[in-house]
Amino acid sequence: MSALARAADALFPPAPHVTMGEAPDALAAIADPAINLAIWQRRLAPGLVAAAGQLAHGAAGEIRLNVAVDGVAVAVSRALVTAGWPPVTALVADVAELARLAAAHMKTAALDLRLEVITGDACRKFHADHVPLRLITSYAGPGSQWLANADAEALAAGVLLDRLDLRQLLAGEVALFKGKLLTDRPIIHRSPPIAGTRQRRLVLVINPATAACC
Repeated sequence: MSALARAADALFPPAPHVTMGEAPDALAAIADPAINLAIWQRRLAPGLVAAAGQLAHGAAGEIRLNVAVDGVAVAVSRALVTAGWPPVTALVADVAELARLAAAHMKTAALDLRLEVITGDACRKFHADHVPLRLITSYAGPGSQWLANADAEALAAGVLLDRLDLRQLLAGEVALFKGKLLTDRPIIHRSPPIAGTRQRRLVLVINPATAACC
């Protein structure tokens, strides 16, 4: 874990409904009914960090696919070329691996996949996803922001956001977010507001193919 991540963890009290770990098996905790967010605190390889940063600042738009898990690598490679993005081998391999992990936890053989360059305030309002599970990772730029359950309840009751503990994923970290279709206490989160900051994000979102995307 990076020093920044350790500092952020020390700032806020632990959330019992959230698990974190430095290995991919940390994501398995999402199967626990009491857990609504599982975070793999991974660090990207330097080569992928550099490639993702170049893509975030040199590409635009998004790639959307409905694809079988075993066809992700080929489909993403073709989609990158079609979109005019450079077919970065390391990125394709990582997306395919995360798709395999997501499918295992979602218990599905097909996925809805979105790889997007974000330059503004997409989904800036705190919300719960209308899906069973969603995997999100930011390859470049700031990660998703989330609230502990108690803070989410306080926000819904009218407490101002600046009085709550706003928590955030780091670039490279992988999270499984439990949505409304799987629990009555889904994780409340949002995309970080970046309009006017000149920041750009490269974000991967994976849902089970049968889930409505929002």
